[in-house]
Amino acid sequence: MTVLSVLDAAGRRRSPATMPGYHAGRPPRNKGMRYPADPPTVEEIVAVMRHAADDRHGWRVRAMIIVLWRAGLRVQEALALAEHDLGPRRGSILVRNGKGGRRREVGMDEWGWEQLRPWLDARVQLPVGPLFCIIDGPTRGRPWSGAAVRSEFRRLAVRAGVRRRFAPHQLRHAHAVELAREGVPLNIIQRQLGHANLGTTSIYLQGIDPEEIITAVHARRAPMMSASAGLRL
Repeated sequence: MTVLSVLDAAGRRRSPATMPGYHAGRPPRNKGMRYPADPPTVEEIVAVMRHAADDRHGWRVRAMIIVLWRAGLRVQEALALAEHDLGPRRGSILVRNGKGGRRREVGMDEWGWEQLRPWLDARVQLPVGPLFCIIDGPTRGRPWSGAAVRSEFRRLAVRAGVRRRFAPHQLRHAHAVELAREGVPLNIIQRQLGHANLGTTSIYLQGIDPEEIITAVHARRAPMMSASAGLRL
């Protein structure tokens, strides 16, 4: 009996890794790994959106990209949204249960709401449930999964020729970096992202290209001083 349990259907010895319970108690190999702050550019994000199909499946993935990129949500926050959490007139999205159980409201720009509209119109034809749901089959209307979102992002990024990592959290980094470039105060970016402290927000801004930093500092004006206070060597 013991011998049979370690042989496959062809009579070959099975690898221990295929045996039930082999991985029990072991932490995931990528647990705790931190990826560098390397957010995709606007051009790369738009290229991925353009490669999504012009149907309900494509509208759904584009809508997901939008709420991650233009509102800075975490993927699980986006997947937990209900239709009534959206406030297009006010330009707000209600996050009912963010990280640490914190509730917050975030803003989203007019262009973002326009891109969201095709999916919102299609969503009303599906059973009541989460904003981002399964479209076809007996589970239609049920929650879409984070794994499915990541898989779809990877597939579209390959089709679009995007070479860098294109994952949900990278779009959140892109949101933070773009707000900083536009001169939005750090404390507002912190509140938008739902960070408990500014230190975490600062980590997100490490995705700013060093060339931008060099250019900005190089372009500084000379120090202002009185004409009588000239430097003497």
